[in-house]
Amino acid sequence: MTMTMKDVIHTYRRLVIVAAHILFITTAYIGAFCLRFELKLPPEYIPLILSTLPFVLVIKVIAFYYFGLYSGMWRYVSMDDLSRILKANIVSTVLFVIFVVFSRGLTGFPRSVFLLDWGLCVGLVAGVRFVNRGLRERMRPMDWRSSRKVLVIGAGEAGILVVKELRKNTNHDIVGFIDDDPAKTGTRMYGKRILGDRNRIKDIVKRHSVEEIIIAMPSASGKVIRDIISHCRIPDVKIKIVPGMYKILNGDLEIKLRDVRPEDLLGRESVEVDEQEIRDYVEGKVVLITGAAGSIGSELSRQVASFLPKQLILLDYNENDIYFMERELGGRFPGLDLHTVIADFKEVSVLKHTFSAFRPQIVFHAAAFKHVPLMEKHPGSAVLNNAIGSRNLIYAADHYGAESFVLISSDKAVDPTSVMGATKRIAEMIMQAKSERSRTKFIAVRFGNVLGSKGSVVPLFKKQIEEEGRITVTHTDAERYFMSLKEAVELVLQASAFGRGGEIFVLDMGERIKIVDLAKNLINLSGLNEGKDIPIEFIGLRPGEKLFEETLRDAEKDLATKHEKIFVVQPDRFDIKALNKQIKELEKIVKFRD
Repeated sequence: MTMTMKDVIHTYRRLVIVAAHILFITTAYIGAFCLRFELKLPPEYIPLILSTLPFVLVIKVIAFYYFGLYSGMWRYVSMDDLSRILKANIVSTVLFVIFVVFSRGLTGFPRSVFLLDWGLCVGLVAGVRFVNRGLRERMRPMDWRSSRKVLVIGAGEAGILVVKELRKNTNHDIVGFIDDDPAKTGTRMYGKRILGDRNRIKDIVKRHSVEEIIIAMPSASGKVIRDIISHCRIPDVKIKIVPGMYKILNGDLEIKLRDVRPEDLLGRESVEVDEQEIRDYVEGKVVLITGAAGSIGSELSRQVASFLPKQLILLDYNENDIYFMERELGGRFPGLDLHTVIADFKEVSVLKHTFSAFRPQIVFHAAAFKHVPLMEKHPGSAVLNNAIGSRNLIYAADHYGAESFVLISSDKAVDPTSVMGATKRIAEMIMQAKSERSRTKFIAVRFGNVLGSKGSVVPLFKKQIEEEGRITVTHTDAERYFMSLKEAVELVLQASAFGRGGEIFVLDMGERIKIVDLAKNLINLSGLNEGKDIPIEFIGLRPGEKLFEETLRDAEKDLATKHEKIFVVQPDRFDIKALNKQIKELEKIVKFRD
């Protein structure tokens, strides 16, 4: 079999490395004798050195091979490599001592040579590697004219990894670190000085002409991240962030910096769900998702598809977005049995056809009108869609024997002050009432605003920044709960998997965030200045809006579940006949547009 040029180069490189180690071993062994006799080696010890050197070489060459010292790139040497060098030398030294004892005895053999040889060999083998790495990192050509001055916030493991990665890039000049630990101020980490805490950011940026700030605090809370960003509101200074990660490895992780995103302002820990429980719930089942073209419905579709359902039916009235959703899922999951239904879920004839044709076992009801001020202007549409439409869907799921039905609800259903919130609360009531008389497992999952969804404030603020040159905020004290889309859907699936029927699950949404603070941070993340470039105008609360959102009604109490971020509301009991009568009266009023 012929060898390629690549194989030849690899073999040549391995031989050079082995030869280099033989040189290190020989130098260390002879050097140990020289040091033992203060560089005045007696001639009578030369035969001893020559007779034992071959055995030293054989033992150490084999030990070094066993511990993998001939593989690996010297330019990427790490503490793991140093550990293997120490182990290889300890083992080989012990084996050599045993050889000397049994072959000739220790009489006439300087015992200190063993220790000196070990130290010199470790120093040579490790030293050459680290010197090589240092020279490669520090002596590469730097184009100072195009170098960017960078300030790293966070002098922990992530901060050190950032510095390591930036040193590989020829156009970054690291000014130093920012860290809130006063004991670290003035000290050095990886050769870079810790210049102070977050309160000194603006002063340091001005003094050192910093052009870019990197936030290297992957485990920081949203409150800390928002406060740090508020200190970084400096003209012409870009902000990047190290994404949150489960754990930082020992120097081998490649840090991938990116721009700060709105979800970073939440600073929420990654959700851990029981994937096996969700898989057992979804795999091999026929799943129907209403509102599948919306923000929540589309993410539900992606995550459900990943758990291998037997069939996935996407129902929505939005033909364009359903088309793109169908193409996306078809490309990502080529074996998925995927069907689309372009129709209005409110129509009973649509429900009859869909349920009789596909017989869905699991129904996720994500379709809803969610825009609060708009629904105040069109209450009839809100009632027909969110209440009457949901009732029809709930009854269809019961009639056709679906195993479970999941209603995507809202924190606005809690003591509602808006038409939208009231209609979502009515849907919850219908669902709980039906659950008492049905074999279908009916549950609702209630959560707040989804950051970045089509109807949230984030896309609105971004559009206002781009097109209007201003941002409008309802009230200086308005606060909302926010979740990331991925987190919300993961928790919906988890709650659905262990729900028994009749429950309203409430997701832990963390702390409320001031809308005005979110607006200021988005202006800053766009590279603009609040007030100077983009003013914030307060327009007052719109119809139906609250200053603060809640997660529970005054009469409700929440109980813990087996997942730390999911709580369950104690179920209400309803007179199903009285409730149905009231719903029919409401339906009649809406049809006459009263």
